[in-house]
Amino acid sequence: MTEASDPESGFLEQLGQRVRTMRALRGMSRKVLAKVSGISERYIAQLESGKGNVSIVLLRRVSNAMGAHLEDLIPSAEPTPDWAVIRDLLRKATPAQIAQAKDALAGGGLSAQRRISFAGIALIGLRGAGKSTLGRMLAKKIGWKFVELNKEVEAQNGLSVAEIIALYGQEGFRRMEQAALSQLLARKELMVLATGGGIVSEPLTFDLILSSFYTIWLKAEPEEHMARVRGQGDLRPMADDRSAMAELRNILISREPLYARASAVVDTAGLSVDAAAARLSDAVAPVLHDKHAFGLRSAVS
Repeated sequence: MTEASDPESGFLEQLGQRVRTMRALRGMSRKVLAKVSGISERYIAQLESGKGNVSIVLLRRVSNAMGAHLEDLIPSAEPTPDWAVIRDLLRKATPAQIAQAKDALAGGGLSAQRRISFAGIALIGLRGAGKSTLGRMLAKKIGWKFVELNKEVEAQNGLSVAEIIALYGQEGFRRMEQAALSQLLARKELMVLATGGGIVSEPLTFDLILSSFYTIWLKAEPEEHMARVRGQGDLRPMADDRSAMAELRNILISREPLYARASAVVDTAGLSVDAAAARLSDAVAPVLHDKHAFGLRSAVS
């Protein structure tokens, strides 16, 4: 290998890592990505290993299949962890808002900080974490409404999550998910919200969750997640995939830095449902006494 080719090899390796990470964030197996994008599983494997000489057209098909932006897959130095949120806000901004943003970034003025009402407690984590079971138990105990965001999306659109993804793709589902969350927040009711495992992959939606709720990451061992999902008879999106456990670990590794942004972590590994519910109750106790405390960070292990 010549010196001139080293940077290109490094670029392809970083590109492959980004594709693999983005796929995991979306909770998609390699087989599912191949089916949705119309690209062979073998080629995607080569791409993720840094050995694929990818064309821009095929890369665009991969990004579209995952509901991601093409630039998210291109290795580059992003200025801050919030860059994705800022970028997506700018995409939706009016010319006047963009002008204000430019003025603020240039130090030309300070705007009043947006005040966001406290909406309650949101539970995040992989499928099988116990968000629905524990969330429902917590809501009953404290007298708040319990809401499953995925069911809210289905109710508002008259379609199941699977049907929405089949018709509109990942991007369409994330758009509807964000709209459903906005409508929930507009009701101004205290709630315990169970979110979908992949909500962290959408920067604006996840930022809205973090800023509106006291967010708790329900954490468990990968084997426990898989056992619980199998117990529910739910293997999507990894049905019939021999490497389901490896895919689950990859998803967890990719999402962990985002899940870790939660206000608190409740580790339910090895606990019974009642013991996990008790630990969750302990974690939210300070919030029930002081709703403004949701900006603080803590960990329960």
